[in-house]
This record gives sequence, C-alpha cells and structure tokens, in this order.
Amino acid sequence: MDFLKTIYDHITGFFGLGGLYDIIKSGDYGKLLTYDGITALLGPMLPVLLVFEIIRGAFYKRFKVIHYKISFWTYVLNAYIGSVLSIAMVAFCIGFFSRFAIFKTSFTWYWFIYGYIVWEFAHFWYHYLAHKVRILWCLHSTHHAPESMNLSVTFAHFFLEGPYADLIRTSICILLGVNPPMLFVIMFIDGFWGSMIHIGENLVEDGRLGFLNKIVLTPSHHRVHHARNPLYMDTNFCNLLPIWDKVFGTYQNEDRKIPIEYGISRPMVKNSFLDAYFGEIIALAKDVYKAPGIKNKFLYMVMPPGWSHTGDHKMTTVVKKAYFESLGEERVQQEKKNVKQGEKEEVV
Repeated sequence: MDFLKTIYDHITGFFGLGGLYDIIKSGDYGKLLTYDGITALLGPMLPVLLVFEIIRGAFYKRFKVIHYKISFWTYVLNAYIGSVLSIAMVAFCIGFFSRFAIFKTSFTWYWFIYGYIVWEFAHFWYHYLAHKVRILWCLHSTHHAPESMNLSVTFAHFFLEGPYADLIRTSICILLGVNPPMLFVIMFIDGFWGSMIHIGENLVEDGRLGFLNKIVLTPSHHRVHHARNPLYMDTNFCNLLPIWDKVFGTYQNEDRKIPIEYGISRPMVKNSFLDAYFGEIIALAKDVYKAPGIKNKFLYMVMPPGWSHTGDHKMTTVVKKAYFESLGEERVQQEKKNVKQGEKEEVV
C-alpha cells in the first residue's frame, strides 16, 4: 500500500492536483476566486497539455519518445531539489535586500505594471548573462540541449539554474521597490507563460498566435530563442513582454523561410541526457585545465561560450557576423548572376 501511495503522490504532485483536490474536498468553492484557488486551477494545465501534446503527436505519427528523453531524466534527477533551493533563494533575497530598496510600492494596478516591467528587466539580465558568461551558460545549457521543441522542455534545467535566476531576478525587483506579494503574483504569471511558450509543433504548429505575435512573446519567438541557426542565436531573452529585447536589440521574429534547428552549437552525443546535463561543465573544465596562466583560466569562466585564448573565437557574435557577411556575398553573387542573365537575353 505504501508503494501505491508513493506512486499516487508522484502522479498528483506532477499534475499539480493537490491544491484543487483540497478545495473540492473542503466544499468551499469560493476559494477558487482567491490567489490560491487560481493557482490550483491553472497548475494542472501544463502537465495536461503535455499529455495532450504527446497523444496528438502520436495520432499524427509525429511522436518520438527520444524527443522527451533529456527532459524526462532531468526532471527525475532534479526531483524537488531545484525548487526547494529556488524558494530558499527567493526568501533570502527578500529578507536581505528589502532594507536596501530605493522606495516601496503598494499592490495597485499602476504599480503592478511597473513591477512587471521591472521583472522583465531582471529576467532579461539573468537570461542574457546565462548566454554570455560561460560558467553561467553551464547552468543554462541543459535547457537548450533538446533538439526538438515540446512542453517537456520547460522541465529541462540544471538544478542550480533556478537559484541563480532567482538571485538575479528577486534581488533586482526588491531593490527597485517591487513588494513581495506583488512579486509572487508576477512570478506565477511569468512561470505559467514561460511554460506555455514551450508548446511544440505537435500541439500548435504556427506558434505566432495571430495578432498576439505583435504584442507579447509567443511560442514562435521562444522557438527562435532555442534555435542554433546563426540568425536566431542569442535573441528573445524576455519572457512575456518584449520590451527589453527591443530596447537592447535582441528582438527577433521567426522567418518562416528558415527552418528552426533546435539544440546547441557544440557537437553533442545525440539525445544524451548525461551530455546535456554535464557536457558544458566538462568542456569548460577541460578548457580551464589546458589554458596557460591564471588569467586565461579565469577568462574561460567569465567570457562568452566560444571564447578562446588562441584568438580562434567561435562566440555567437563571431558566428553571426560571418553569417551576415556570407549573406552579403551571396547577394553580390546573385546580382552578378542576374546581370549575366540579362546580358544573355539581350544578345538573343
């Protein structure tokens, strides 16, 4: 019986049914209109949609178990450790940084708008640094390792990424006056939408979501973010509102003529959970070990992925520059071809 109860607890825990079950059991349905009630209602939506995504993919013969391997084993390995560490980090940041807040806000609609803009600013910098500082990329790369997009990818995280993210985001928000109750509501909205934008083609083929693509960051934008195509690298760092991506020049719409290639640019053992989880850490350790001098060892940790002490850089900025230069050369060659074709037609 203990074994069956353990299985039951894991299933209800994964589907987030505990809160909803407690409300139904109490018979006090008025609680559904409270914050706890809303979270209890929306909590099961992601796992239910994930199951529906798998069923729909299987129906159209597009489902492959291998596409869920990395996310599944990451979820199993992390269990609840990552979430516990994240909660502890949020509590620490609120307790420590509240005394240094530049001012205090109240929970009103106008301060909520301010709070969300600040949250997106904080999220942008956590996310941007996770792509631009190699030791932080080691924490974030697991999330980018899957070579297909589906809702399970939202579970694919190295267990220390959550605490790192919450250190940056919570600290900035508290210092800029976002009060804790409002911050928790913003975190819930951000977490919910942050999961939804991982919806794959098996559930929503066109992730642009119509007119919403011009207002918020949609699954289409986040598919671009997960791409290793040079055009798409290091773009769309925000989560819901694209304000800061547009301010800092990292906003990128999906070009439907360019098929998205998911995954990271480093050669990986295909669909390997161990390589996805530990591969970047091992690669960094090897580079640090081989690097001459303390300075170069340190630079390997803090410079962007692809930096090399030899000067043979393969950073995103270098790859993108070469890509756009090649596009320019292609256009020149195409123009020459068009001119030659025109000359032939005149002779005829």
